Amino acid sequence: MYVAVAGTIGAGKSTLTRLLAQRYHLRPVYEAVDENPYLADFYADMRRWAFHSQMFFLAARLEQHLAQVNPAERIVQDRTVDEDANVFARALFEDRMIDERDFDVYTRTYRAVRRALRQPDLMVFLRASLPTVKQHIAMRGRGFEQAVPDAYLAKLATLYERWAAAFDAAPLVVVDADRFDVVASASDRERVFELLERSGLAAPVVR
Repeated sequence: MYVAVAGTIGAGKSTLTRLLAQRYHLRPVYEAVDENPYLADFYADMRRWAFHSQMFFLAARLEQHLAQVNPAERIVQDRTVDEDANVFARALFEDRMIDERDFDVYTRTYRAVRRALRQPDLMVFLRASLPTVKQHIAMRGRGFEQAVPDAYLAKLATLYERWAAAFDAAPLVVVDADRFDVVASASDRERVFELLERSGLAAPVVR
């Protein structure tokens, strides 16, 4: 069982990944945010550092996938390489933060390796409004994220909806992060678990 948790910055992916790992005995794989040496520079000057930051995330995600996701029996992943390519890199290209030549190099690299990567058995899409995202960003306190432009977050939200509408590689379950607070509310957690279990998620059978 390979479960992927998708969603924009501050949607609550890491928290849900941790909860699913604990509940269903899945090995968690988290996004390498703190390892990205370009990220603070990127948020200070998107145009200058966009390509560098996205290439780091692409390389890190591919390494993670080949080493941890492909061979694992039970895994839950915080964000997928497809989101990197079809949401984040696409947003920067459409907003002219990455030029056509660099975007072509990025896309060719992504497509060349994507065929070797395992597809999820279940995709969980955390949909979150701008107020919810900004609240989560403020709460987790990463200094470089505090000044992320609203326009950039809105662009990501639009592209996430486009990506989710076209996704057909596995069952996709949408979880409304505005409605369900899986951190503060035990009943909300249980309702999300029930929603996912109806789509096939289950704990391993112990004999």
